[in-house]
Order: sequence, then C-alpha cells, then structure tokens
Amino acid sequence: MNSIWDQIKQFFKEGGALNQLIMINLGVYVVFLLLRILSFLFQVNISGFFIDYMALPSDLSKLITRPWSLLTYMFLHQGFIHILFNMLWLYFGGRLFLEYFGGRRLIATYLLGGLIGGAIYILAYNLFPAFSDVVSISNNRGASAGVMAIIFAIATYNPRFPVRLLVLSFPLWGVAVFALITDLIALGEGNNPGGSLAHLGGAAFGYFMARAYSQGKDLTEGFAGIIDRFVNLFKPKSNLRKVYSNVDSAPRSRNPRKTANQDEDKLNAILEKISQSGYDSLSKEEKDHLFKFGKD
Repeated sequence: MNSIWDQIKQFFKEGGALNQLIMINLGVYVVFLLLRILSFLFQVNISGFFIDYMALPSDLSKLITRPWSLLTYMFLHQGFIHILFNMLWLYFGGRLFLEYFGGRRLIATYLLGGLIGGAIYILAYNLFPAFSDVVSISNNRGASAGVMAIIFAIATYNPRFPVRLLVLSFPLWGVAVFALITDLIALGEGNNPGGSLAHLGGAAFGYFMARAYSQGKDLTEGFAGIIDRFVNLFKPKSNLRKVYSNVDSAPRSRNPRKTANQDEDKLNAILEKISQSGYDSLSKEEKDHLFKFGKD
C-alpha cells in the first residue's frame, strides 16, 4: 500500500500543471505553518526568517541579496483566508485556461504574470513619493499576480463565458473587470497598495498574452522553453538501447486488429497532449496522424 507521501508525489506528477501549481502553493504554506509552530515552541523567530527570505522586498538593497524572491514570493502565503481565495481563483481560472491554452502555457503565464507584477510593485515603491516612508520595510507575497494573469487571459480570449454565482449568471469579462476595479479602489484607499500594484501587472500581462495569442503570437513560448530545459535537467536519462536480432529483421504480416488498437492508443495520447499543452505542441507526425484518423 502506498504511503501518503507516495500518493502526494503521484498526484503532483500525474495531476497536470494546475495541480502542480496548487500543490506547490500549499506545500510552501504547510512549511510556513510548521515553522511557526517551531517558533512558538522554541521562542525563536524561525518563521519570520522564512518570510523575510521568501517574500519580495521593495528595498533594492535587500532585493540584490535575495533575487530568488522574485520567484518565491508568488508561492508564499501567511494567512489561511489569503491562500484559500487565491487557490479557489487559481482552480477556477486554471480549469478554463487549460481548455484553450494547455498546461505548458498555464505555468508560463502564472510565472510571467507574477514576475511582471513583482517588477511593477518594486518600480512603483521606488518611484512614487507615497511609498518613500515604507519602501525600506515593505515586502510582497502571494499568488494573486499570477492568478490575475490567468483570469485576464481567459476573460480576454473568451469574454462571454458564463460564470454562475448562486442564481445569477455573469460574463467572465464582468468578473475580471470587477476584480480590477476592486484593486483600483484598494490602491486609492491605501489598503495593501503593494498587492494591488502586483495584481494590475499580472492582469496586464494576461490581457496582452491573450490578445497576442489570438493574432497567432505566443508570448509565453520563449519562457516556457526555459522552463522545459530546467525541468529536463532533473529527469533521469535512459541508457536503454534497442537491439534488433536477425529473427526480428524478417518481415512479418501485420495483425489488423493489433494495428487498429495501436492507432487508437496513439490517438488517445495525442488528445491527452492537446488537453495538457494545446494543439500547437504537437509534432508534424502527430498532426498528420490526427488528420489521418479524422478522415477514416
């Protein structure tokens, strides 16, 4: 019987891009909770050090010493309500995103939205006088910028998609605009201005990403390629080689039923790849096979 840890690893590997993003966010939150418990028991501020090195500082002198925070901040949450609503938004928007863009672009959009949102947060805090008194002590955290990029990409690509809330139904573009207005109000009132600025940056990237995709341009392709190369570094390389004997070199008659089953298995694999990464991720051979199967 598999352990809980084995089941979690299997869920992470086989659950697709959306589950992986959610699991990473939840995993970081669990680590924070454990460190907070240890901080209380030993009366040492371990969780505070964890937040300090994972959150995105607005002070440029601090940012230079922890550049990784541009990435880690978008997986960091301190409050339960904060991570709950972010993960609900991520699950809702991510499910729709997968239908149109695939898992590869989901991860790239989340990360690029978070990076751009973080950059705008840092830039604003160092440029505008309103933040001059707090720039040295402020930091940013949370998945909201990446989530907003996903929501706005879908709302731009399919704005009339119906969203049902209780007995009422709203177009997706209306939900996205409501979220945007909420951030603008919060920014004007000085309520979490750093988070609101990051949200706006993520939303802007999602909008332009979807507009470009509609015109045949993929703004995530280069970044997605970098992610692929990074992930491949940790994949085990197979040393197996095909060995052909003299017996196997003799021609054999093909079993029609076996060939049909193989074609169907290949088609199912291609359809699964489309659902995860989109049609554009298919090779020429896979596209030809899909076209051939559709003609039969």
